Amino acid sequence: MKASRLAVTGAVAATAVVVLSSPAFAHVSVQAEGTAAKGGYAVVDFKVPNERDNASTTKLEVNFPADHPLASVMPEPMPGWKIVVTKSKLAKPLEMHGKQITEAVSKVTWTATGKDGGIQPGYFEKFPVSVGALPEDADELVFKAIQTYSNKEVVRWIEVQEEGAEEPETPAPVLALSAASEDGHHGAAAAEETDAKTENAAASSEVASADSSDTTARVLGVVGIVVGALGVAYGVLAGRRRSDA
Repeated sequence: MKASRLAVTGAVAATAVVVLSSPAFAHVSVQAEGTAAKGGYAVVDFKVPNERDNASTTKLEVNFPADHPLASVMPEPMPGWKIVVTKSKLAKPLEMHGKQITEAVSKVTWTATGKDGGIQPGYFEKFPVSVGALPEDADELVFKAIQTYSNKEVVRWIEVQEEGAEEPETPAPVLALSAASEDGHHGAAAAEETDAKTENAAASSEVASADSSDTTARVLGVVGIVVGALGVAYGVLAGRRRSDA
């Protein structure tokens, strides 16, 4: 009886060790570099891990949300990857900087170049994209991604998380949007303007410092001339007194 209990206990313990030691599977995800404020622009990274031990990731397709089209989508050049940007006609034109936009990016595809290219087993890679203007009437954006391996296996990260339900097996990447700042500036644009103001303030400070130094030098120069003149006058007067004596 005791031996039987020990056997069961040992089996349960072994199972627990296996479960706890097994690695958690990572997903294709998206995250902003900094903040992704509503109505603004941001740089977002699609993080792609390689979950296979015997194949590399050779292709990534990211489909952009059709319900909230983005007028500006610019991927960053990446060595070792060919990038193709696909545009589609919009059912409803967008307004951007006073211009009417009739098409928007619907998909960006990265394909590894070279025989041994791609994301190797045990590694991940980030795929940066500049996007905007972000919608003001949404709290998040859902991107559907398709990951292809060198052994022709395809993983579709397209399942949308339902509220109150467990996380799906292959969830779609979701970008959370933050509220716009009170001064009306958004995301990266606000950061750029802040940096510009800082640089201008520093330049003004340097100019003021240079002006102050120049003024001080001039004052000291005038004082030196006056002192020198007084010294000469004193010497002349002293010489005359000696002569008279």
